[in-house]
Amino acid sequence: MTITLPLQPQEEAKLVALAQAKGVSTVTLVREALDKILAEAPDQPEALERESRPIWEMILENIKDVPPEEFVRLPKDGASEHDHYLYGHPKRNR
Repeated sequence: MTITLPLQPQEEAKLVALAQAKGVSTVTLVREALDKILAEAPDQPEALERESRPIWEMILENIKDVPPEEFVRLPKDGASEHDHYLYGHPKRNR
């Protein structure tokens, strides 16, 4: 994979100067920094674990504290008429 990272001119100059001072290429310098970051990172960050769960688990977690009387108030045609309820479009099936 190739990643392009836009740098300000002063950042690029500092990176080049630092690489030259260490006697390595800028690619090697950036690779060393990236290796250090990746070595310190957990194998699977919390955010990735959550995103990899099935959607129904996330929905159930989000609605677990909603009282049953609130579900009774939901429109019975909410799925078929979601554009009406979300965006105010006219109902399709009257």
